Amino acid sequence: MPINITMPALSPTMEEGNLAKWLVKEGDTVKSGDVIAEIETDKATMEVEAIDEGVVAKIVIPAGTEGVKVNSLIAILAADGEDVSAAAAGGGSAKAEAPKAEAKAEAPKEAEKPAAAAAPAAAAAPAAVASAPAKDGNGLFSSPLARRIAKDAGIDIKAITGSGPHGRVVKSDVEKAVASGGAKPAAAASPAAAASAAPATAPKGMSEEAVLKLFEQGSYELVPHDGMRKTIAKRLQESKQTIPHFYVSVDVELDALLALRAQINDSAPRKDDKPAYKLSVNDMVIKAMALALRDVPDANVSWTDTNMVKHKHADVGVAVSIPGGLITPIIRKAELKSLSAISNEMKDLGKRAKERKLKPEEYQGGTTAVSNMGMMGVSNFAAVVNPPHATILAVGAGTERVVVKKGQMVIVNAMTVTLSTDHRCVDGALGAELLGAFKRYIESPMGMLV
Repeated sequence: MPINITMPALSPTMEEGNLAKWLVKEGDTVKSGDVIAEIETDKATMEVEAIDEGVVAKIVIPAGTEGVKVNSLIAILAADGEDVSAAAAGGGSAKAEAPKAEAKAEAPKEAEKPAAAAAPAAAAAPAAVASAPAKDGNGLFSSPLARRIAKDAGIDIKAITGSGPHGRVVKSDVEKAVASGGAKPAAAASPAAAASAAPATAPKGMSEEAVLKLFEQGSYELVPHDGMRKTIAKRLQESKQTIPHFYVSVDVELDALLALRAQINDSAPRKDDKPAYKLSVNDMVIKAMALALRDVPDANVSWTDTNMVKHKHADVGVAVSIPGGLITPIIRKAELKSLSAISNEMKDLGKRAKERKLKPEEYQGGTTAVSNMGMMGVSNFAAVVNPPHATILAVGAGTERVVVKKGQMVIVNAMTVTLSTDHRCVDGALGAELLGAFKRYIESPMGMLV
């Protein structure tokens, strides 16, 4: 009998994903373990493997379709010896949800409703609707990143030919157009056209007249939220609503750390004329945070309503900025790893994070996190605790500062770090103890090598 292939749940919290690419076509023979498709979740692009053998009888959901619900029917496989045409016609007996349509730009009020209040798409939606990828507010197939790049470059995205699925305009198309100068500048909309494009209902807190006036002035546009931004918003709102944040800051001197870092990097063995590793300050911050949690185990915890979860290892998440948001890959058991191992692992995780190639287990969980904005020139800031973590360390820029030592003014390299804690399980005194341990490792970095 026909074998239904459904949208897999690639993580415990996944509810829907984008079917980015099919790696097989109708009529292809597949075996168990063959990679058949690529699925985009809110933070990663993952490969889907076949778990049965047979012939691809029908592809139900085409490549490029967004918002495909978990367990929705995406393809039908004809079993060994089964008639392919009969399998294509007889498959799909299990009910499958149609992909959710992308929110339209002209209906912002609907986008503000909770997801639970949205009406589910009918299982018997017309095939043409199910197979069409989502469009933007102008009826054009394009990704949010492509639209943003086009807007920043001042070009008309409608003049660009897309190379993505179903003619979708993607980032590379816009970059080529910018480089060649082939796309025409975006034309300003006439007042009448702007009025016709105005939303039927006003965003919360604004009158329809005010919205119409803004549209006439061309002062903003409505960009639908993508999956990553929705997930970030949901988790940070949950964090601020449920976690009583407490903040502790301290200045730490970097001169000893910078000198040790330079010495370690200079002595790194070389392979193919490249050093085996190159430590960054952030690599040493990760190690220092992990060792501080080892030394202050009462702070290496997570809160639940019934128990305090005490972690046996320091699994340090590191915030990495990627297009459309951020992701936090995790260095597992960081207190046990050498600085060179942390450095190389972080480079690999960071590279794959930007490519959205991380596996869920590589960015989910962890016991704490580090967010470093020093390279952006930020002197100090307070980060939001990411549950189930109870702590997160915000790292500012290292700068030359004048300090007084033994009655004399001296210049030192220093940075400000701020520890945000979940006060339910890491109160002020415990947070200060953890930050003190971190400061000792940064200012006496030889302790990280033994």
